[in-house]
Amino acid sequence: MALFALDLVLWLTGIRGHIPRFDDFRPVPAAPATGASHLARVLALMAAVFTALSLAVWGTVWMAIHLL
Repeated sequence: MALFALDLVLWLTGIRGHIPRFDDFRPVPAAPATGASHLARVLALMAAVFTALSLAVWGTVWMAIHLL
């Protein structure tokens, strides 16, 4: 009875037509997970840039201390 009431409320509000049923799903071909590798590349690039900038600042301060 509760499922019927929920289905009725969804149907009356117009939401029921937008929810796919289990038989509406079609099998899709498996795609490689490119999102994870892209995220790993972005994180590695950010780490490399941060490391290079940190070493540049450290080297500049070290040279300034030794020149004074």
